[in-house]
Amino acid sequence: MSDQLDFDPIAEAARQWTKHWGAATAPPMSAVTSIMRAQQIVLARLNALLEPYELTFPRYEALMLLYYSRRGSLPLGKMGVRLQVHRTSVTNLVDGLEAAGYAVRSPHPTDRRTTLAEITDRGREVARRATRALNEARFGTAPLGTAELDTLSEILRRLRVEAGDFAEA
Repeated sequence: MSDQLDFDPIAEAARQWTKHWGAATAPPMSAVTSIMRAQQIVLARLNALLEPYELTFPRYEALMLLYYSRRGSLPLGKMGVRLQVHRTSVTNLVDGLEAAGYAVRSPHPTDRRTTLAEITDRGREVARRATRALNEARFGTAPLGTAELDTLSEILRRLRVEAGDFAEA
């Protein structure tokens, strides 16, 4: 049995929205609903691609943050800021990386209050292999082409800048 609908539920929601709230209110609702559904689709694709590596996409992001760090380690607090997640989420992410043998916790050499997450050799190898798989699958973005992805990234960047995600250069 297929769960595929024979109509676009977001278009139907937009039709209903227009009828009940006015034409000007439908485009924002439709865009946000489309973004949220696209996020669900892409995240499911990414998690399926990463499953053979015992990773979820959030854990992959944390692993890559450690992979690209100068020393292969970062304070948990700094990881939370860079990943833009709550410290509880960082703890859970690092727990998962530790359980898989991809990272270890260690005390900070000069600040006793700080714990570091450090990538292991196994973590580095898995990061390389998982990244190859994601690159080959174009991070689950089919059927979008490069120009469409660039446009989409720029559109969403404007939203992120306005929200204060980062200071624009």
